[in-house]
Amino acid sequence: MTAGHLGGGHLLVARDSPLHRLGAAAKVVGAIALAGAVVAVPRGTWVPLAAAAAVVAGMVWLARLPVRTVAARTALEAPFIGFALLMPLFGSGPQVEVLGVALYRSGIEAGATLLTKATLGVVVAVVLAATTPTDEVLGALRRLRVPAALVAIMGQLVRYGEVLVTEAKRMHVARLARAEDPRWLWQARGFASGLGMLFIRSVERGERVQRAMVARGFTGSIPRPPPTAVPAGHTALALVPAAIVIVTMAAVW
Repeated sequence: MTAGHLGGGHLLVARDSPLHRLGAAAKVVGAIALAGAVVAVPRGTWVPLAAAAAVVAGMVWLARLPVRTVAARTALEAPFIGFALLMPLFGSGPQVEVLGVALYRSGIEAGATLLTKATLGVVVAVVLAATTPTDEVLGALRRLRVPAALVAIMGQLVRYGEVLVTEAKRMHVARLARAEDPRWLWQARGFASGLGMLFIRSVERGERVQRAMVARGFTGSIPRPPPTAVPAGHTALALVPAAIVIVTMAAVW
């Protein structure tokens, strides 16, 4: 499997926008810097987080991404939402009663901060994936000296995540064709059986692909596309969002 085989990937949203034209390495550096700046904002400091939210919303607008697509992909943060909703139940200090339930103010603040940071981080990753082909992201990671084994694993995960989703859709259509559509709790056995079969098929497909790659001379490294020069101005431009968050946080302090 070559980098070209990865292509744009099912995550790419084809648009002609300034973010799409920006160099992949610059976008990766900018996304990491922006996520790091958001994580560094102290708990309960809302002005820098509001500035970060405005910057991220501007990125979505600049990339001309459909809001519905961004919102659907942001559903990845569902585990963080569940954890953040539980945090007000634990903590110390003053409490506030909501619908007869005593909640800690410190827990509410911590949960809201966690949920805001997680949402911003996920949206930044969604924008990066929607504006940059998968092979270019992997090439950028190689140029940034990320270990080759880690880059290869990430490439396989992206490629076979798509294969796994396609296999799951085919199995769902097959169940519907047999008048089986498990939706309720008492139908959990059929759903669990489908998950087990999906796991078995995934393992079998992975073994077949691995044998085919070895037969074609695969030695553990994926062929790399020729490197492309990235203008220095691209990196400076990509660091602007992180700089806005940092300057806002410094001004608040």
